Amino acid sequence: MAYVYILRCADDTLYVGSTIHLSLRLEQHQAGMGSAYTKRRLPVELIWSEDFSRIDEAFAWEKRIQGWSHAKRMAFIEGGLDAVKSWSARTRAVARKSSG
Repeated sequence: MAYVYILRCADDTLYVGSTIHLSLRLEQHQAGMGSAYTKRRLPVELIWSEDFSRIDEAFAWEKRIQGWSHAKRMAFIEGGLDAVKSWSARTRAVARKSSG
C-alpha cells in the first residue's frame, strides 16, 4: 500500500508528500525529521490522504498536486476531483471579474 498525503503546517501552508508507511512518515514530520520544509513549520496536521496500490501511482499524484495552488489544493480537499475538474487560472480570473 502507498499513500499520498497533504499536511497543514503551523504557518497554514500545505505540504504534499507520498510514502509507503503513512503513520511512520507522520511521526517523522512531527519530530522534525520529515522534510526541511515541514521541520521549519511545526507542528503539522494531516488533513487529507489517499491510498494507492503502488508507490509510483502515489508519487505521480504527489507531483500533480504539488503543482496546484493553495486554493486549488483546498478545493480538492473539500470537494474532491469534481471540485477542481475544470479549474484553471483563466476560469478563476473570469469568475473574479464577473463577481467584482
